[in-house]
Amino acid sequence: MKLVSLFTGAGGLDLGFEKAGFSTIWANEYDQSIWDTFEYNFPHTILNKTSIVDVLASEIPAAHGIIGGPPCQSWSEAGAGRGINDKRGQLFFDYIRILKEKQPLFFLAENVSGILLPRHRDALDEILKQFAEVGYNVSYRLLNAHDYGVPQDRLRIIIIGYHMKKVGFSFDFPNPISPKPTLRDAIFDLRRAKPAKPFNKTNGNELDIPNHEYMNGGFSTIYMSRNRVRSWDEPSFTIQAGGRHAPIHPQAPKMKFVEPNKRIFIPGKEHLYRRLSVRECARIQTFPDNFIFKYTNIADGYKMIGNAVPVEFAKHIAIKVFKDLKPIIEKENGYGQIQQGKEKRNYVENSLAEYAS
Repeated sequence: MKLVSLFTGAGGLDLGFEKAGFSTIWANEYDQSIWDTFEYNFPHTILNKTSIVDVLASEIPAAHGIIGGPPCQSWSEAGAGRGINDKRGQLFFDYIRILKEKQPLFFLAENVSGILLPRHRDALDEILKQFAEVGYNVSYRLLNAHDYGVPQDRLRIIIIGYHMKKVGFSFDFPNPISPKPTLRDAIFDLRRAKPAKPFNKTNGNELDIPNHEYMNGGFSTIYMSRNRVRSWDEPSFTIQAGGRHAPIHPQAPKMKFVEPNKRIFIPGKEHLYRRLSVRECARIQTFPDNFIFKYTNIADGYKMIGNAVPVEFAKHIAIKVFKDLKPIIEKENGYGQIQQGKEKRNYVENSLAEYAS
């Protein structure tokens, strides 16, 4: 089944769908710091590098589905939360514009849990209404990626629409799976990481394990206001898009409470407190080790990974979509082959008749 990917990023959603049997034939990503990574890992996918607002639907090939996560900063609980009043929040409507023109069998849109906040209720209702108006039965749910094979707590809203006429029914979300993976499952076998070079530049080819390097620098008072350490037998905290907010490696003891909104590293154990490496974050986001992130500034590596949809999370949802739509596509293909057969037979019969006359 063929896919078009919008707001593609590094391709976590795409890779998860590919593992379920889909193929991304065309993708759009405007952030040039991501291009090398995507093209390296998806060499057979056409990558459009213009802003989605300038992309015409006629430029996009036909596909069975459209997937993608419009920028989430506008809806984030930690951000300004301007939602639909932010230009990035309005990019949802470009997603809908393209969906309306292409009319694939299904779409999937992913976003942060903050879009469910009361202050965004009217905007979310309008987005869901427009998805329905362009021809889709819409299902949405807040899910924790940890319930679907991902070793972190990560709450995300998933919106999926099945075409009202071409499919005729709605998507039902898959049940959680078990066992639930932990940090031990994800990163225990990795060898010691290297600190980034001065000014947090990459070590590049000097690394034995690609991307296994971590950001240097101090920790803000906001960072030190909460415990940032999860133990080996727990899932990770959410992997964020900023390296300075990366969780602490589980080799360290949990931070000591001093007073409300203030914690410290355990005295005498300070050397154990380092941020998770880029590769460790990628493992926690369930990217395979052969998925290589290309960057000069290590911050770009953390950004790509933190903004991605976890691969295994995407895969478990995609398996359900594939199962739902496979009979419909097979039926369409069978019908198409029958029609082609009829046309070919009629052509031959007409030709013979002309020859006989």
